[in-house]
Amino acid sequence: MSDHRKFDGGKLVVASHNPGKVREIGELLAAFNVEPVSAGELGLPEPVEDGDTFIANAEIKALAAAKSANMVALSDDSGFALDALNGAPGIYSARWAGPTKDFSLAMQKVEDELQMSGAVTPDKRTAHFICALTLAWPDGHMESFEGRVAGTAVWPPRGDKGFGYDPVFMPDGYDVTFAEMEPEAKHAMSHRADAFRQLIDACFNRQ
Repeated sequence: MSDHRKFDGGKLVVASHNPGKVREIGELLAAFNVEPVSAGELGLPEPVEDGDTFIANAEIKALAAAKSANMVALSDDSGFALDALNGAPGIYSARWAGPTKDFSLAMQKVEDELQMSGAVTPDKRTAHFICALTLAWPDGHMESFEGRVAGTAVWPPRGDKGFGYDPVFMPDGYDVTFAEMEPEAKHAMSHRADAFRQLIDACFNRQ
C-alpha cells in the first residue's frame, strides 16, 4: 500500500540490547540495503517499557531510539504466551528471566506454572510466540506490525540454537523446537518472520 512510509536504506538502529535479537534481525534484513547498528553499540539508554501490549512497547523503544540517535530505528517487542496461563508471560517474557536475563530460570518458571495449572498434556500446553515490530523516524512517524506463530510448550528444553524461550517451543507441524532448527528454517516461519514479511511488504523496497 502506498500510504506506508518507506525506509530508503542505509543505517538502521535496531532498538535492542539483546545480541541474539540484533543478530536475528540483521539476518532477516540481509537482502535489503540496510546497515543494522544496535542501540547497545550506540550506547543508547533503554527506555521504560510500560505499555500494556507488544505494539505499545515496540513503539516506546523505536521512538526513543530514533529520537536519541536521530536515525530511523526498528524495534521488536516479542514474547512467549501460554494459553493455560492466560497469555503469560506475554509482555513480561524478558522480566521472567530476571535482571541477569537468565532464560533457563524463565523456562523453569514457565514449566512450574504450567504444572501448577495442571497443564501436563500437549493439548493443554498450547502456546504462541508473538512479535511486534515498529519502524520509527526521528520526526515521530511510526509503522507497526504484529506477527505470531502457534505451537506447544515442551519440557525439558531441547536444542542450543536460537535464544530466549526457543528450547521449549515446538511450532505446530514440527517435531523439533525452535532451538533445534537451523536458523534458516526458523526464519522462514517464525513470529518474527511473519511480522517482518508485513513490515517489508509495507516499508521496504526490494533490491
